[in-house]
Amino acid sequence: MKNTLKSLAILSFVCLYISSCKKEGVSNNNNSGGDNNPANDVVETKPPVQTGITVNVDANIGGFMAALPARYDSTTKRYPLLLFIHGIGELGNGASDLHNAANNATPAQIKNGSFPANFVVNNKNYSFIVVSPQFKNWPANTDVNDMINYAIAHYRIDTTRLYVAGLSMGGGATWEYGAAYASRIAAIVPICGASSPKDDKAKKIATAGLAVWAFHNEDDPTVSVNNSKDYVSKINSFKANPAAKLTTWPTGGHDAWSKSTDPKFKENNMNMYEWMLQYSRQ
Repeated sequence: MKNTLKSLAILSFVCLYISSCKKEGVSNNNNSGGDNNPANDVVETKPPVQTGITVNVDANIGGFMAALPARYDSTTKRYPLLLFIHGIGELGNGASDLHNAANNATPAQIKNGSFPANFVVNNKNYSFIVVSPQFKNWPANTDVNDMINYAIAHYRIDTTRLYVAGLSMGGGATWEYGAAYASRIAAIVPICGASSPKDDKAKKIATAGLAVWAFHNEDDPTVSVNNSKDYVSKINSFKANPAAKLTTWPTGGHDAWSKSTDPKFKENNMNMYEWMLQYSRQ
């Protein structure tokens, strides 16, 4: 009898030990990013840190600028991804030319320290991972998708919060990618986008419920403002929810990006970054 009780006690101990090990393992591999890490709840106050990374993401991307929250290495949580696509003047090899990818708009703001460390939307704090690839030639949808896949594989990305924005050539690529991968991403911001509006592309964006905020200047001599107007009109003709929105300014020429990407510019009390963060994919 004593031997039986002793055996049962040993067995119970082993079971409890195995159970505790399993619980610890599940916690350590939690895909939510380690909810028990107190560092995850600290609000970012320092500007993001942007570095140039030369790597062959694919045949058309030889490098990219990556901006991470200042405390990224101290946390275990996942972050919203903003993929920003440059204009045709910033094409390059991703190595000696890579600095040009940060010449304008969002990556330039990060470079000069004017990009906010934290955004508050619906009483929640968010900090972006911003990736700005340098393309060798006009980007195809597959190039943009390759960059997003690379970012997800190498950084802690919240895949419910994928956002794409771009200017001129990059604005056109944003429209095109938005139509081709409408269900993958949560919101797009095409700025003076060089892409021809088509019913089929507009329908894909509307049907997927992809949020759109487009920007353009009325006097743009390079890319007609009608590109943005027609895209938004066509998307909304398919009863888009949320409705696509468009902001235009009467003057400014081709440069609509300096105003639209400026965190200080707000419409309905939201800048473009706060507006994007309203939307997510489940």
